[in-house]
Amino acid sequence: MVCPIANAAVKFPFGCGATFLRKAKAFDKLSLHQYCALRTHDRIPLNEQQRRDFNTSTIRNQLNEMKTQSSQQKDPLPSPSINQFTTRSHNCGELRLSHVGQEVTLCGWLEYSRMNKFFTLRDGYGTVQALIPEDVYQRFNLDGLAFESILRVSGTVQSRPEGQANRTLPTGEIEIHVSGLEVLNEAKKRLPINVKEYNRAKENLRLEHRYIDLRNRDLQHNLRLRSQVIMKMRECMINEYGFVEVETPTLFRRTPGGAQEFVVPSRKAGHFYSLVQSPQQFKQMLMVGAIDRYFQIARCYRDESTRPDRQPEFTQLDIELSFTDREKVIALIEQVLMQSWPYADNPIRGPFPRMTLAEAMERFGSDKPDTRFGYELQNFSEMLALQLIPPAGVHQQDFRAYGILVRAEEARNLPAGLKKSLEEIAKKSNFCKFTQSKVTPDWSSGPIVRLLGKEAAEALCNRMSLQPDDLLLLGWGKQTYVQNMMGRIRLAAYEALEERNLVPKRQSHAHNFLWVVDFPMFSENEETGQIESTHHPFTAPHPEDASALSALNLSDIYNIRSLAYDLVWNGVEVGGGSIRIHNSQLQRTVLKDVLKIEHAHLHHLLEALESGAPPHGGFAIGLDRYVALLCNAASIREVIAFPKSLDGKDPLSKAPVPISEEEKRIYHIRVVE
Repeated sequence: MVCPIANAAVKFPFGCGATFLRKAKAFDKLSLHQYCALRTHDRIPLNEQQRRDFNTSTIRNQLNEMKTQSSQQKDPLPSPSINQFTTRSHNCGELRLSHVGQEVTLCGWLEYSRMNKFFTLRDGYGTVQALIPEDVYQRFNLDGLAFESILRVSGTVQSRPEGQANRTLPTGEIEIHVSGLEVLNEAKKRLPINVKEYNRAKENLRLEHRYIDLRNRDLQHNLRLRSQVIMKMRECMINEYGFVEVETPTLFRRTPGGAQEFVVPSRKAGHFYSLVQSPQQFKQMLMVGAIDRYFQIARCYRDESTRPDRQPEFTQLDIELSFTDREKVIALIEQVLMQSWPYADNPIRGPFPRMTLAEAMERFGSDKPDTRFGYELQNFSEMLALQLIPPAGVHQQDFRAYGILVRAEEARNLPAGLKKSLEEIAKKSNFCKFTQSKVTPDWSSGPIVRLLGKEAAEALCNRMSLQPDDLLLLGWGKQTYVQNMMGRIRLAAYEALEERNLVPKRQSHAHNFLWVVDFPMFSENEETGQIESTHHPFTAPHPEDASALSALNLSDIYNIRSLAYDLVWNGVEVGGGSIRIHNSQLQRTVLKDVLKIEHAHLHHLLEALESGAPPHGGFAIGLDRYVALLCNAASIREVIAFPKSLDGKDPLSKAPVPISEEEKRIYHIRVVE
């Protein structure tokens, strides 16, 4: 049997049928609910050997394209509960030749009609064709009935006439010969958007009328896949590993050192709640309270600018456990992902490779490197340190120079607009300079000499084996800033090469999972220059650097590593976690002496840590982002039923909206323009 999940071949775990490989089409996605209802018991054992080496080959560790076409799916998957407690006998996506001769009742939306004789009925599970026979033709009149009206149809399942089967449709070999038809609710004639796979309305209009947009097959697929994955995660956490699902409050008080939080007024003048940006403090206090294995599907809120992979409200799988360490938390997360992975014929296998943050920045210029392709950064700092003039404000010890080489075969075909795009990236990067240099036969004695000097130009030419028409992208400046700049340039250059089919396409379901570890505990704020937490103030220091933190040598503060760890999939951060500080005095030191954060409002957490707090740590998986990657969706809005728009507003209800003067009075609010 084939599970119709896009770009994947799936062998069902219940031991029946053959496995077919195919690239699923949009209509195939609608049978997903039948697979979601069945629990897979396959378990993948954790390997003992930890792989720490990592290769950036485009071919290695990625799914192959599915090119083998399967035969038509003949038999429906068992779905004993789909139609219970409804007035239908079957849904529109499950009828096959095996149902021929059966009397059925279907309910759904009128998708299309022709000649008052043929029509298609659609629901959340599929589409089926119906035929009004001549002997009942006068009883039912579809002329003038608006598409998307709700119908209840009764009739007999019949095979389609020879040569008229639709092999692209799961129900394409049968049709319903109608004996009864009832219009349950007529839709208005002109809906604001149409339900179709191509030439769809602009996103804002679709979000405004999301209740119609949700009928589209890709959204149906995405939401059902999301439900399946979360169900499997819950089963794994509870049934396999004995975790307890605990709901924590949404209304709380402000947490220091994190993102901007939403403020909620109360009826007490001048007193406000904050919506939690994560259950961080609650789950730590649960550890103190002996709920030693906690998880929840948590709703979180951050008042930040909205991006394709970020919303002001979002959902995460939140996990915390006691008496653990970094290695055990990482092993747990790998198991949860492996056991909830929806593509059984292309399973992910652990352990995932690892990379320190320092290595990720040095090789890829990113703390979430996309390792599906090469074009890694080359460090020219030692070679060019005396030739390149550092940007203003950059000390010599912080100076770095990196290059990316695009060979002539690809460089000759790059779009002319790429140069301007890369220059725009460079302009937005502080403490950095950037140049692009096309290699000529006399390159080492040409204009580049004014920048590098003849000796350095020749050394660079020899080291990189430069050839005519090669393109050298060279950036220099303050270490972390120039690394980030070159990381963005690396991505932009490869995207341009991809668009022109000059390099292998990155596969969306490539298995390039990667743990990034050894983050610095503290970072410098780019705008204020102040010390801030790289992750959050409750992250524990690396044991090897704990003594340096105790010594409080602020000149060396940025070299202290933490026990934080991020999980990256194909260049996207899908989750992060850390081992927490469980010692009250150390937590006070971090807040007061290093971060200079007033911590009186954290007395509840500090007192909890003084009350017998076990060592503990945890992790959170961003479900919106993770499911969007599983579905190959353009943004997380495609896997959320009712998302906010890019500007953080709700096009459906028009929220946020003004409140009445009476509500302002109740909550002691005065608007200041």
